[in-house]
Amino acid sequence: MTAHPKKYPDPHHDVASNTIFGFWVYLMTDCVLFGALFATYAVLHNSTYGGPTAHELFNLPFSLAESLILLVSSFTCGMALVNAPNKPLRRILLWLGATFLLGAVFMGMELSEFRRLISEGNTWESNAFLSSYFTLIGTHGLHIIAGLMMLVVFAIQMVRRGLNPFILRRLTCLKMYWNFLYLIWIFTFTIVYLIGAK
Repeated sequence: MTAHPKKYPDPHHDVASNTIFGFWVYLMTDCVLFGALFATYAVLHNSTYGGPTAHELFNLPFSLAESLILLVSSFTCGMALVNAPNKPLRRILLWLGATFLLGAVFMGMELSEFRRLISEGNTWESNAFLSSYFTLIGTHGLHIIAGLMMLVVFAIQMVRRGLNPFILRRLTCLKMYWNFLYLIWIFTFTIVYLIGAK
């Protein structure tokens, strides 16, 4: 009678599962953070102390354009990872480059909006409404900047090492992160800009 060899768990599979699970936990903590910021904004959005309201300050078509740009960037990020192991490296880098470019355009638009508000005298120190607005949008912007930095670092690692399981795992986390940022922006657009424009 032949003894069956003892089966051991695949350590690479365990590492991948733990990494993805750990990143999900991180995203859930970020959900709590943004939930607190949304709640703060909801409480303070009428506290203008005689200053301009959201309806007077925000340009809805401009914010809609930001949303569409971030939507397309989420699509390009997803395309980079669809059947990634079977794709040429150059094609993956092309999709990631498009994602970076769209994310950078989004950030440029967000910063230009900040610059416009500040130049008009509407700073985070003006009232509670603007303080909560700048905190919410600024926190999302910082997350976008972090995502752009991750894109650059992972692309450099991919060029140097190829698309190995380690890089693929990181790219999977990046895709989750970027889609999460788009989801947060949908809530931001709805609560801050769409409802505020009424």
